[in-house]
Amino acid sequence: MTIGTVIRKELRALFQSPVAVIFLSIFLAATLFLFFTYARFFARGLADVRPLFQWMPLLLILLVSAITMRSWAEERRSGTLEVLMTLPVRTWDLILGKFFAGLALVSVGLLFTTAIPLMVWTLGPLDWGPVVGGYFASLLLASAYLSIGLCVSARTDNQVVALMITMVVGILLWLVGSDTLTSLFSQNVSDVLRAIGTGARFESVERGVLDLRDIVYYGSITVFFLGLNAYFLDRERVDTAAPDGGRRMMSMVSTLGLLAVNAVLLNLWLQPVHRARVDLTANGDYSLSPVTTATLAALDEPLKIRGLFSERTHPLLAPLVPQIKDTLTEYAVASGGIVTVEFADPSKDEELEGEVNERFGIKSVPFGVADSHSQSVLNAYFNVLVTYGDKFEVLSFEDLVEVHSDPAGMQVKLKNIEYDLTRTVKKVSQDFVGMDQLVAKLPAPAKLTFFVGGAVPPAYESSIGVFERVAKQLVTLDPAKVTFERVDPTADPAMMQKLMDEYGIQPLAADLFGSQMFYLHFLIVVGDEAQRIMPRAEVQDPDVEKMIEAAFRRVTPGQLRRVSLLVEEPKPSNPQLPPNMQPPPPPPDYRFLEQTLAQNLQVERTQLTEGFVKEDVDVLVVAKPGELVPKQMYAIDQFLMRGGSVVALVGAYQVDATRAGIEAAPEASSLRELLKTWGVEVGEGMVMSEAVAPFPLPTERALPNGMRIQEVQLIPYPFFPDLRGPQLNDVHPALAGIMGLTMPWSSPVETTSETLEDRKIEWLVKSDATSTLRTDGRISPDDMKPGAGPSWNPGPAPEQVTLALAVTGRFPSYFSDKPNPTLEGGNEAGDTSGRTLKRSVSDGKLVVVGSSEFTSDLLQAIAMNTNAEIHAGNTQLIQNIVDWSVEDTDLLSIRTASAYARTLRPMDEATTSTVLAMAWALTFGAMVVVLAVPWALRRNTIALPAAPVEAP
Repeated sequence: MTIGTVIRKELRALFQSPVAVIFLSIFLAATLFLFFTYARFFARGLADVRPLFQWMPLLLILLVSAITMRSWAEERRSGTLEVLMTLPVRTWDLILGKFFAGLALVSVGLLFTTAIPLMVWTLGPLDWGPVVGGYFASLLLASAYLSIGLCVSARTDNQVVALMITMVVGILLWLVGSDTLTSLFSQNVSDVLRAIGTGARFESVERGVLDLRDIVYYGSITVFFLGLNAYFLDRERVDTAAPDGGRRMMSMVSTLGLLAVNAVLLNLWLQPVHRARVDLTANGDYSLSPVTTATLAALDEPLKIRGLFSERTHPLLAPLVPQIKDTLTEYAVASGGIVTVEFADPSKDEELEGEVNERFGIKSVPFGVADSHSQSVLNAYFNVLVTYGDKFEVLSFEDLVEVHSDPAGMQVKLKNIEYDLTRTVKKVSQDFVGMDQLVAKLPAPAKLTFFVGGAVPPAYESSIGVFERVAKQLVTLDPAKVTFERVDPTADPAMMQKLMDEYGIQPLAADLFGSQMFYLHFLIVVGDEAQRIMPRAEVQDPDVEKMIEAAFRRVTPGQLRRVSLLVEEPKPSNPQLPPNMQPPPPPPDYRFLEQTLAQNLQVERTQLTEGFVKEDVDVLVVAKPGELVPKQMYAIDQFLMRGGSVVALVGAYQVDATRAGIEAAPEASSLRELLKTWGVEVGEGMVMSEAVAPFPLPTERALPNGMRIQEVQLIPYPFFPDLRGPQLNDVHPALAGIMGLTMPWSSPVETTSETLEDRKIEWLVKSDATSTLRTDGRISPDDMKPGAGPSWNPGPAPEQVTLALAVTGRFPSYFSDKPNPTLEGGNEAGDTSGRTLKRSVSDGKLVVVGSSEFTSDLLQAIAMNTNAEIHAGNTQLIQNIVDWSVEDTDLLSIRTASAYARTLRPMDEATTSTVLAMAWALTFGAMVVVLAVPWALRRNTIALPAAPVEAP
């Protein structure tokens, strides 16, 4: 009851104090300025409110110092403190009343800032987890600052002195864990300083993770300084001249000391506890997923993870080290002991440095560092080493860290650390799996059948013996899981027909004219899955083992996959010059996509000039292949007939960008011919839309003297449709975690129903309802009006079209009635050699994306130049498509979109100005309404006239 009375009294005084109102206004104005102007919210284009909380530790110091400066100082100056000390009121009631009153005013101030996340929520897919965590962290931090401010105010009768000392103490506690200070010390000392600093602790909670260690830390500061405040006040109540005065003073000192010791011990005891936390993020970004847990549970041998970090490293990397250490520790805990984690600094251990250099190829990375006095180069280690048996993988600085430049400056953050670690664990554990373990992991018994019969050419005789020998060795590993038999189909016409109907196996031609036929097919059947191997001449045992192992991996869930990338090789710049005088050719396209896929898959480039795709390839990505020759077309076609997965990035046009501008050229037609045979047709024209992403367009500007200069302007570009929400098929696994993407210079993708019987068709991406098609191939502005910017003429009537789709099932072969280009000569009416599969022997997957530039290096360069994070969804979609194609969808659940993928909807300048004005108006409008109530009540109370007294 006493606490409530004190709270009401303090709130009345605070709300009616002009000083509190002024500082609250400064707090709100600074918050809005830092969020919208300094952090350049609209330029960043991200639907998150992290900039709101990044400055909160400093802003709260200002607000709390203003709230607490008068709490006890005013009581002491006016002489009411002595009166309070003589009242029969407990000291703790007075302290808690003032504390909760101050916390209530801080809560009101934070409540006024909620206009910011509400505004962001209307503009993009805001994750409310970090918002809730940020406000909770703000209240925790404010509680600590309030206890400090009350304690300082109790020691002086000057409000200005209380204000300044509280601000200094708060800034010092924030500065202790800041990068500015920790960069001056070793990693171990820096970790201790961050554990002490209020700002460093704040970062963990405001990202959306409620960690018991952080909550106890802020609670310890709050309780200790409130206790210290009680000691200062109670000391004035104690008469030291009294007989028991000294004993009471000793008792208070002992209690305060015990409180401090317990607070320190509690924090030290909780420091190793990593799992006492709650992840509030929408996708559980900071919690181990069931996929990771299952991956660790499937390990057969001990796995060792070593974090190799230099104690002195780049200041922007230092705060990331504790995050990595916490995550690695969680892996060890979740594994039940099969995973061990160690941390070391190779630069301080010559033996360890020599080992990691020679055995694992790990070298220090030079970082440029500078201070106010000098610049230097710092060689530091920043690696994670994962070893499993004799296999190992290294996560380097480039694998772990993402450097992002936005208008607010350089941003350094961890990539999806769980995804990187889990895929690495899967990779090393799968590489370590021998054939015996691979056989044990087969989902069903494997039946190996070698169909040999007829006039087998002598060149294949040795290969027959190799296949038989390897197959029989496999049977000895586990006769219950692997069986083998050699069959001659030529003696059984019914079997020959069955092989043709079920697996597309038909006799091969032994000569040019097909007068002599033979069978030489190795078939692997595991459950409902069938894998066909075409033996080649003069193969050795390791070659056959590799072929069979690749087939086993393809039918076993979770095994490593291989991707081939078909991109046209760069042509000489000047074909007329002799080879020795040719300038270096331009680099091949799609290098960024190749590097990205290589993080989780085995990726190799191919030209398919031999007319076949390697047996161990699971997915073939075809992007800007140029005009395909028959052998290349045959290789792609037969790969799909074998049940492979083909991802085609193809539109009606491909784009060439130079300093003079950009222009579109018609895409080669050979790949589109193949797609049409398989039931997918790429339409003519390019999609134009009203909802678009920015594009750096070269333009000319006239100067007053008549000269014209060329410059680059960032403009809304109609050929860059910005797609999100209903335009993305979020039901399909390939769209998991993708919030938005763009389709640069894209064309519609259609299906022909008469050729898609018994096949499953799923749309992936569609344009919006405002899209039109432009068929003249012009991608530059139709008009450049001075002062009005570029303009484009729209296409025909708007309509929604499909821009990417997936087809699953069995396909007809493009070469079913054409000669086999890998054979010399042959019948023009069709392949009579029996080597061509005229239809799929098992279900294949075909994904067609109607853009040749979907993830090209040109698009990546545009994304870097414009800081447009919306393009990040394009690369993620290709990764998801590859995983879905090979049914390795487990990693999709943890490869969620990063914070940079949550982008704002496109807005013009007028809309951004309106949003900014509304944010300021809502924030200060709410403050005026709330603060006007106590002022109005006070005015009415003062102005109320006394009732007239009637004469008797």
